[in-house]
Amino acid sequence: MIVLSGALIGAAFGAFLAKRRKGKALDIAQYAAAYAILFMIVGVFLTLFVHRASL
Repeated sequence: MIVLSGALIGAAFGAFLAKRRKGKALDIAQYAAAYAILFMIVGVFLTLFVHRASL
């Protein structure tokens, strides 16, 4: 669940950032994808940390 939330938040943040920098549609899509991947990776590590800490 943390990974999915991270992907959605990352995509929204990336799209917002590209749009604010006056990017075209493909720029917005690339930023959204890159930030979604980045936030998903952070979410994976956060999930692993939470599960390891709970044991």
